[in-house]
Amino acid sequence: MTVKNCGGHKGCECDRERLYRKLCAALVALVLLVLFVILIVWLVLRPHKPRFYLQDLSVLCLNVTPPASTYLFTTMQATVAARNGNERVGVYYDQVDVYAQYKDVAITVPTRLPVGYQGHGDQSVWSPYLQSMDSVQLPPALAVALAQDETAGYVLIDIRVDGWIRWKVGSWISGHYHLRVNCPALLTVNEGKGSYGANTGGGNGYFRFQQAAGCAVDV
Repeated sequence: MTVKNCGGHKGCECDRERLYRKLCAALVALVLLVLFVILIVWLVLRPHKPRFYLQDLSVLCLNVTPPASTYLFTTMQATVAARNGNERVGVYYDQVDVYAQYKDVAITVPTRLPVGYQGHGDQSVWSPYLQSMDSVQLPPALAVALAQDETAGYVLIDIRVDGWIRWKVGSWISGHYHLRVNCPALLTVNEGKGSYGANTGGGNGYFRFQQAAGCAVDV
């Protein structure tokens, strides 16, 4: 009876190579299995971004001081609706702020929305007040552009939603995802004082919101 040994190390090296190949094959199979499970879960759940709509924008005050100063004072109330169209995925809204922009310049400070959860197919509606903190100093060119828009009879304000959301599937809750929403609001300007006067008005005042519109959502 003979006993096999690896005196020349060639047999051991071959055995190690076979073991390495088996380990690599098992690792590749495990990765493929995980990817396959992720694909199946995605196909079953098909998560969608929540849909946002700007239902109304009431301008309670929009006042720009004479051109030498170009300070803007404003108070608005925006009504924003969001709907979760997923059938199996819930949405947690964490640290979500709303503010107004004019030509990519923020004209109000962020207003924090209440933390909330949106179940399957649920809809939430928020109506936050948006205000400038004391005043916002506009670049002179921007103040001139605002005056020109008012003279033309149309002012475009962007209502922005910025914050963090989490997805919920069964008992599993994801990490945070950055939510960015842009809702364009087209306002018509009634006859009256220009932007360098003390303009005030509500839904039937100096500025009129045209119609509800969908928002661009990025997660």
